[in-house]
Amino acid sequence: MRPSLLVWLVAAGLSRAAFAFEPFVVKDIRVEGIQRTEAGTVFSYLPVKVGETFDEEKSAAAIKALYATGFFSDVRLEVQDGVLIVQVQERPAIGQIDIFGAKEFSKDQLKTGLKEVGLAESRIFDRALLDKAEQELKRQYLARGKYGVEIKTTVTPLERNRVAIRFDISEGEVAKIRQINIVGAQAFREKDLLELMNLSTPNWLSWYTKNDQYSKQKLAGDLETLRSFYLNRGYMDFAIESTQVQITPDKKDIYITINIHEGPRYTLSDIKVAGELLIPEDELRKLVKVKSGEVFSRERITETTKAISDRLGNEGYAFANVNAVPEVDRERQRVAFTFFIDPGRRVYVRQVRISGNTRTRDEVIRREMRQIEGGWYSAAKINRSKERIDKLDYFKEVNIETPAVPGTTDQVDVNVRVEEKPTGSIMAGAGFSSGEGLILSGSVSQANVLGSGNFLAVQANTSKVNTVYALSYTNPYYTDDGLSLGFDIYTRKVDSTALSVTTYTTSSQGLGLRLGVPIAETDSIGFGLGYEHTKSTVDTTASPVYAQFVSTFGNSYSILRGDASWARDTRDSRLYPMKGRLQRAVGEIGLPGAELNYVKLTYQHQWLTPLSRDTALLLNGEVGWAKGLLGDPFPFFKNYYAGGVTSVRGYKAGTIGPKDNLGQAIGGTRRIIGNAEYLFPLPGLKNDKSARLSAFLDAGAVYGPDAKVSLGDLRYSAGIALSWVSPVGPLKFSLAKALNPKPDDKTEVFQFQLGSVF
Repeated sequence: MRPSLLVWLVAAGLSRAAFAFEPFVVKDIRVEGIQRTEAGTVFSYLPVKVGETFDEEKSAAAIKALYATGFFSDVRLEVQDGVLIVQVQERPAIGQIDIFGAKEFSKDQLKTGLKEVGLAESRIFDRALLDKAEQELKRQYLARGKYGVEIKTTVTPLERNRVAIRFDISEGEVAKIRQINIVGAQAFREKDLLELMNLSTPNWLSWYTKNDQYSKQKLAGDLETLRSFYLNRGYMDFAIESTQVQITPDKKDIYITINIHEGPRYTLSDIKVAGELLIPEDELRKLVKVKSGEVFSRERITETTKAISDRLGNEGYAFANVNAVPEVDRERQRVAFTFFIDPGRRVYVRQVRISGNTRTRDEVIRREMRQIEGGWYSAAKINRSKERIDKLDYFKEVNIETPAVPGTTDQVDVNVRVEEKPTGSIMAGAGFSSGEGLILSGSVSQANVLGSGNFLAVQANTSKVNTVYALSYTNPYYTDDGLSLGFDIYTRKVDSTALSVTTYTTSSQGLGLRLGVPIAETDSIGFGLGYEHTKSTVDTTASPVYAQFVSTFGNSYSILRGDASWARDTRDSRLYPMKGRLQRAVGEIGLPGAELNYVKLTYQHQWLTPLSRDTALLLNGEVGWAKGLLGDPFPFFKNYYAGGVTSVRGYKAGTIGPKDNLGQAIGGTRRIIGNAEYLFPLPGLKNDKSARLSAFLDAGAVYGPDAKVSLGDLRYSAGIALSWVSPVGPLKFSLAKALNPKPDDKTEVFQFQLGSVF
């Protein structure tokens, strides 16, 4: 009978008595019981080799090491005539994982979650992981509001010591938030407080927003929103005392109760500035956003500390510290604040370092930097540098860090780290407009040619009205100080038969040079010189004005065109603006020496101001004036038009203004457009910035060359509009009522414009 060194390890630590045997020299090592595991794997974990002495300590170490691999459910060590016999029982491997009944998630999504807890095909099966696996699956369903989910797990043995695991899922229905109660609200209506929250009871947009599905993270965010709301309105002692989330026994309905303590409303009794005042106190006080006698607002206190810190940062004090210290008088419900200023040391920038740009040249990024090496640190210049690099649109991400230089107290480095993105594109597009019908477009462009920052594009756009093919190139830094230079080559065809205007067609080919000059951070001017050759065709139904023009000048014209422009854009966003201005002035002139001589001037001024946290007022005004020069009439194919979704909604595109004897619009040489819009979020979407509603009042008029400009000729409309950056592209819809149409005006209640890129 061969003596046994160890039979069945039942605990991680066994007494040394359990291994009592005489040490011996190992003549050979044999492994028994393995099916998938290589013998070499077992040998690698043994602390002994042939020819070495094996004792109690090495025996315990060997068993622990083999168990620790997770490959084996049982390990024995035996010895026979100097041969060490390692007997193991392998754990089964997971041969396959099957999931049935999953509809809310794809099987791949669920398997990814299982893999994160250690359960995946080809891995060693551990029955203890099944509970974790079920909990992981339930966690994913609970995150979608499916609290009634049931999961049944079946383990089936397979050949070659493998198992198949099957998950049968009964998803149940999504639990909806049926009621949210806020207990303790007295200063504000519960209805108004609920409007602040993302979570809500079911409404007509719940299918899209999913806000009627409970989420712990969303609730935490809503509680912070409530807290900020009260603190910004004077309630310093506001507290959320408790929250209860209850689910009905059938796990279909959720009820949320939030208990709050409002406390009294505080006003500001005094505001002081103290500490090391390196900036004159009068200037610092201009940065203070609060005044004595006002209601306390945490938001405005925070804005003040930031404004003072940023101001010091602009003077080189990168590590300035501003603390707002309150003195609370609870009896009188008043609070005084002292802003203590510690500017720290003034620092300057040692180096600007750029990393992450694999294609884009360093100089393309450096020329956008407003913080220079060797200069005093300026927070405003660094922030502006980041904005300018972002606007290049060459990078997915732009991060700027300002670490202190080791061993110094007055130097920092500016580390600019970028993550590049593809800047070339081949696009095809399709869209539909109520004015132009089907629109097809395509383009091949490269916004960062060979990493130089130059732009090159070939474009094609077609519709029933306009067909354009163009080649464009721009060097935004033709000179080191930011002078841009570019050219355009194009061919354009216009067919007005699809519009409610007098019929004509034009075919133009042209080329031009462009020069851009930045005159400020938000201002630029541009100049252009181009040549354009146009052929026009009018039929018997065309306006006599058009026919007379063709009779006098023929149907082929050469134009030597000069352009000049100025633009200023201070809007906070191009996609979802809430404040700021956009001003543009554009001039076009047909220069003497060509067949047609004219001038055309257009000016636009757009102004936005926020009315509340998520609403804004937009006012837009446009004026246009044109005239023929040197005795030439103004070319009819360059006339102004108005009406449609982009000018005066409620009137058909291009139909406002002078008409011919058939009642068809012929355009004019002067135009006035005005728009007033109240912008607000789509109910149910709240913080989603992809969609926006507006209530608008539009006005506009177009005048012929001999008509007197009279505001009495303005056409008015009012209605509501929706702008949506949808997954298929930008959409614009409007429902408008023409308020004072003339008998020969053509109105249109519903208008839309959509497009997509794929």
